[in-house]
Amino acid sequence: MSKYAGEQVLVVPRALFDAIGSFQGIRTHELQAAIDRLLDPANHFFMDRAEAEEDPTHKQLIPYCLIRQGCSILHYTRGKSGGEDRLHAKLSVGVGGHINPVDTGNGRTGREAYFAAVERELSEELVFDSTHTNRIAALLNDDSNEVGRVHLGIVHVIDVENTRIASREDALCELRFSELAELQGGLFPRLETWSQHVIRDIANL
Repeated sequence: MSKYAGEQVLVVPRALFDAIGSFQGIRTHELQAAIDRLLDPANHFFMDRAEAEEDPTHKQLIPYCLIRQGCSILHYTRGKSGGEDRLHAKLSVGVGGHINPVDTGNGRTGREAYFAAVERELSEELVFDSTHTNRIAALLNDDSNEVGRVHLGIVHVIDVENTRIASREDALCELRFSELAELQGGLFPRLETWSQHVIRDIANL
């Protein structure tokens, strides 16, 4: 039995992504118009995750949250208990996950359901010792590998007041903040591809 048995995830047709304007890497131009189309309830729906992971004709929408305190950025090592085996042991600067039907509770749809999912993921995965801001900064796509071909990242920048953040999940190991120069230098080769795109283009976020 698939480890994703019964899980439903939010997807958009690959054709919609192409119509918005397919790209490789980070996209910040005409961002609001693209987000409006992706989060329009008429343009997305839930699909069985086991099917979605093998179906490049659809893109799973994934909030990818960069957590920043001044010039320091949170990163972690993906543990074995994470949902995506293909990313195990990679370093990541992105916190987030799939959007599920639970996020549509209380009649939420579209943008409201999406942001409920983002805050749910943050609260499930991390313990914050301060308030945080949350803004969408970019879209992220990487069709160069089998994971990226079936996912589309929505990059959020989360600014926090201090670095007192702890992990709630084994999937987020070795949590710590590092200066951007370190992430662009010695740590860069260890980053998963999405995180490499974010760090490489961080000046535009």
